[in-house]
Amino acid sequence: MDVLKLANLDVKGKRIFIRADLNVPQDETGRITEDTRIRASLPSIRYCLEQGAAVMVTSHLGRPTEGQPKPEDTMAPIAQRLAELLGRKVPLVDNWVDGHFEVKPGEVVLLENCRLNKGEKKNNDELAEKMAKLCDIYVNDAFGTAHRAEATTHGIAKFAPVACAGFLLSAELDALSRALEAPKRPLVAIVAGSKVSTKLTILKSLAEKVDQLIVGGGIANTFMAACDLPIGQSLAELDLVEEARNIMDIMDQRGASVPIPEDVVVANELSAHARANRVDAQEVQADDMILDIGPKTAANLAGILAHAGTIVWNGPVGVFEFDQFGGGTKMIAAAIAHSPAFSIAGGGDTLAAIAKYGIEKQIDYISTGGGAFLEFLEGKQLPAVAVLEQRAKG
Repeated sequence: MDVLKLANLDVKGKRIFIRADLNVPQDETGRITEDTRIRASLPSIRYCLEQGAAVMVTSHLGRPTEGQPKPEDTMAPIAQRLAELLGRKVPLVDNWVDGHFEVKPGEVVLLENCRLNKGEKKNNDELAEKMAKLCDIYVNDAFGTAHRAEATTHGIAKFAPVACAGFLLSAELDALSRALEAPKRPLVAIVAGSKVSTKLTILKSLAEKVDQLIVGGGIANTFMAACDLPIGQSLAELDLVEEARNIMDIMDQRGASVPIPEDVVVANELSAHARANRVDAQEVQADDMILDIGPKTAANLAGILAHAGTIVWNGPVGVFEFDQFGGGTKMIAAAIAHSPAFSIAGGGDTLAAIAKYGIEKQIDYISTGGGAFLEFLEGKQLPAVAVLEQRAKG
């Protein structure tokens, strides 16, 4: 992807506006419970500070109502955490759009929640032009919002003197391009989740590209039903059985395949105390719920992953939050960790599984984006990236 990169620009003495993704989870007191996104934003901020730039950083946080700030909407806890990580003051600036604040070369400020500004979500040009006047260089480092055209992700990039990709966004685009545009074969995708409907377009898109398409969760149950296997009371979308068959047909015609579970783990209820039973896929009873793949299936899938050239992982294959239904996801995680393949993973539940099984350092690239990661897999153009490509052409 041809975009200007922050790493290639001289930023000394320049005013830099960084759109980061600092939308981190907090508890009811506002305490940050997980700061991965903040840490991921540090390389671009540090680079600009070390080069002697005047740095402004903004992000959205939560789902505030534009023009109606509430206490829970404030970025104050984020400013505090940034200050701790950077080892310097990070003042929080309110009502910043008109530029009534000062930031000197070598200093950084955090601009209050950008989604409080009227016109942010609708990508208002007047708002975007005002923000563009604040800077010499606009840096988009928020891959997690790249699938949305908003004033701080798209509009400002049209009007800023220079618009580029930060270190995090550049790394995301490089990793995703490597995985999907020129992958080392075999290319194996794992797409799991509760519903086929939410990932149908992704499944169709990947069916044209991948050598093996591993499905899990409620999606796998729908594919099992499409193969006339019993699924009992399992979560599935029976109205999409025909779509599942079409995806398998597309794969078959290409000499590729969708491995269907041979055995599964079932229970009569979904709870921490539910008793898990392994059964062959043909022996699921009418009152059973399929909550994980069985060990034979997991071993077969691990074999596929061991011989892959590239692995794209989105979604756990079972209800891994309960250990008795986590065996399949645990084995998949271990297989990816030990595979020589280039591996990329994304999506909230996937990141939770990676953390649970402690394989963070054995995945080649972990994407910070949820929706953006999925839309890239679909083959969709991401608006925030498209505008950077247009600006790079001049």
